[in-house]
Amino acid sequence: MADPKIYRASTTAPVNIAVIKYSRSPSFAQLIHYRDTDCQTYRYWGKRDPRLNLPTNSSLSVTLSQRDLRTHTTASCSSTYAGPDSLLLNGADQSLETPRSIACLKSLRSLRAELEANNTSLPTLSTLPLRIVSKNNFPTAAGLASSAAGFAALIRAIANLYELPQPPEDLSLIARQGSGSACRSLLGGYVAWDVGHADDGSDSKARIVASKEHWPEMRALILVVSAEKKAVSSTAGMQATVATSELFKARVQVVPGRMKEMEDAIKRKDFAKFARLTMKDSNNFHACCLDTEPPIRYTNDVSWAAMQVVEDMNKTSSEGDVAAYTFDAGPNAVIYYTTDNRSVVEGRFDGVLTGKEGWVSSGNGLKREPNHADETLRNGISRVIMTSVGDGPVNIQDHLINEKGEASESTT
Repeated sequence: MADPKIYRASTTAPVNIAVIKYSRSPSFAQLIHYRDTDCQTYRYWGKRDPRLNLPTNSSLSVTLSQRDLRTHTTASCSSTYAGPDSLLLNGADQSLETPRSIACLKSLRSLRAELEANNTSLPTLSTLPLRIVSKNNFPTAAGLASSAAGFAALIRAIANLYELPQPPEDLSLIARQGSGSACRSLLGGYVAWDVGHADDGSDSKARIVASKEHWPEMRALILVVSAEKKAVSSTAGMQATVATSELFKARVQVVPGRMKEMEDAIKRKDFAKFARLTMKDSNNFHACCLDTEPPIRYTNDVSWAAMQVVEDMNKTSSEGDVAAYTFDAGPNAVIYYTTDNRSVVEGRFDGVLTGKEGWVSSGNGLKREPNHADETLRNGISRVIMTSVGDGPVNIQDHLINEKGEASESTT
């Protein structure tokens, strides 16, 4: 007789924002159309299976607090569910029949099947249809790393449902197949994703560089420029850049050294070095995007105004570099700073952002003449998120699927 029980597990997972960016390796089809396919680096990428979602270089990110940015996911399975697997995201049905989703679910089911084969007393969950409900507390597909948090939450919730013993570092190999940056969201604090060298991608996974407790003073101010869906997806943009940008070949050569410098800056809690490397890498990454055929421009005038304010602040501060901007594949500015310079950084933005959703005044607004950058920010920012460095995924008992296997009412 079939087991009618509804099995459930829930988790929340964080957003991470990279300070050293990565790009996805191009497919072989893209490589053969590239004008310089005899380049050793491109031949190396061509050996690696593009279905594994392997990066062109190592990357490093800061995991942000789930108090402010998180994906909440419940994974459920039951013999009472009529196939196929389903996903409800923010109240809307989403397909799980994409190659990335299929690869993740296949890997997780395989691990569960191994447990069941070794212990016949376990319920057979690996063959049951999955019902997944997920919601974000931030804009989806708007350049705020929603896919990273989303796939990390999905992988962690199903791993909990299946009671898998694998550590987060090993699960990051699976999450990477869904969304590259998702592998970093499976860990907290300051996280690296190593490029690896194995053709099968077995050494391309996440690792902790430093815990949240090592440098808890880190803060992030996110200026939400647009909550609209991006015109060019991160994956498509990355692959086009790697395949066609002349500048990208130079980037690949400098990133390994930059990674070492960034790890050193984090371990030494050297914010000035952290800031310069973060801004340099962001600018380099987006320069490569503009060098793509056709050009990709993720930033806009409001983004550039944020850069100008940060550069001016650093130039005039007696403390040197007190803030660092970075941009993922979208126009939203993420500005890093530490509590030591909180009054300077938040004070600089005080008059500009007063009245914006999410802004909490520091009470240290600086007296100054308004300028064009200030006005551009004031008119172009829709929302502010003030957050800090945070932990990895958290297992919770707040299920988005009830005991009858139905989505709860508050899933949007």
